[in-house]
Amino acid sequence: MSNEQIVVKNVNKCFSLGQLDEVYALDITNISIRKGEFFCLLGPSGCGKTTLLNILAGFEKPTNGKVLINGKEIVKPNPKYITVFQEHGLFPWRTVLDNVKFGLEINGINQSEIKKIAVKYIELVGLAGFEKGYPSELSGGMKQRVNIARALAVNPEIIFMDEPFGALDTMTRIKMQEELIGIWQETQKTIIFVTHDIDEAIYLGDRIGVMSPRPGKIKKIFSILIKRPRHRLDKNLLNIKKEIYEQFGLQY
Repeated sequence: MSNEQIVVKNVNKCFSLGQLDEVYALDITNISIRKGEFFCLLGPSGCGKTTLLNILAGFEKPTNGKVLINGKEIVKPNPKYITVFQEHGLFPWRTVLDNVKFGLEINGINQSEIKKIAVKYIELVGLAGFEKGYPSELSGGMKQRVNIARALAVNPEIIFMDEPFGALDTMTRIKMQEELIGIWQETQKTIIFVTHDIDEAIYLGDRIGVMSPRPGKIKKIFSILIKRPRHRLDKNLLNIKKEIYEQFGLQY
């Protein structure tokens, strides 16, 4: 029995720039992603990473081809598949607890159960004690932790992440990467993670889909067969990093 959860078949995307001009943001792309996998989409700005992610999440329709998740074609967003963006999108008038509760409230779950679930995921992302805090009182990393807790609270099958740590400083970003791996290992969710950071991709991913410049397509997939926890200066990781640099025509 196949373990493929997401299948991308001959997908491309063309945007119209007026009555005559068209631009292909995404060239013909075929990939499959396994259930429970941490899959990174890696490439330079403008290569179509976010376009592909938006098609997977149902926010964009492909010009050609189709995306299947659990055997069903994706034609619109599905509440079972949650997207975490670089901008946290928290409600400034709601506390940490109330922000995490939001998705549960609109799903009609009873209040006592909502609080129990929200507190569980606040603890999971390391924010116990900050339940009554407001977004304006939190650091950038803490806000993104709330965002991740809110996504996890509704128990999605798949989490799409569009450069969620891109606005963070280097040290906070490294800490968030480590915490995300811990959360992923505990929850066993399928994660598709968009990044332009090579170090981030090789630290996080089970596999990395390296994308070409626009019109982007996946030119090569790297499997990172290195046990976790990974050490960032591991010789095997550095060898993979060198190979990825070569894919982009860069010296390392």
